[in-house]
Amino acid sequence: MTIKVGDRLPDGRLTEYVETEGGGCSLGPNHFQVSELVSGRRLLIFGLPGAFTPTCSAQHVPGYVANYERFRAAGIDEIWCISVNDPHVLHAWAKDQGSDGKVRMMGDGNCDYSRALGLEIDFRDRNWGFRSRRYAMYVDDGMVKVLNVEEPGKFEVSGAEVMLAAIDGA
Repeated sequence: MTIKVGDRLPDGRLTEYVETEGGGCSLGPNHFQVSELVSGRRLLIFGLPGAFTPTCSAQHVPGYVANYERFRAAGIDEIWCISVNDPHVLHAWAKDQGSDGKVRMMGDGNCDYSRALGLEIDFRDRNWGFRSRRYAMYVDDGMVKVLNVEEPGKFEVSGAEVMLAAIDGA
């Protein structure tokens, strides 16, 4: 079943690479439950097929990085990017994209969370396994207020500018 506007986000585990804590000690991969981070918060969550892929690297992530301050001014507490990659790859991609402190790169390594959302896509014919569909959602206190899901191969409704307009109208 695919998540829709009005639904509560399902709980699940995501992984984020945390480089340092306090005295410069590397923490590495940090697992957390989605339910622990969404309560009482306004989030912009976008999902994409994979790190270092053309559209994701050239358009999707850069749009959110460039518009970070506008999202904050619109009341968004955090921006998350969910991708079916391991946290080490996402950490390298975050550095490449200049997203540190703006977009949290959340790993869904086994595609379990994307499946829970009903937003997985089967790319086994390309030998890529299951990945996340390209989407963006505005979530307030765990409730989906806006959800835009792309058709395969498209990038029309999940970009930063579209979501800024959608949040203003929500």
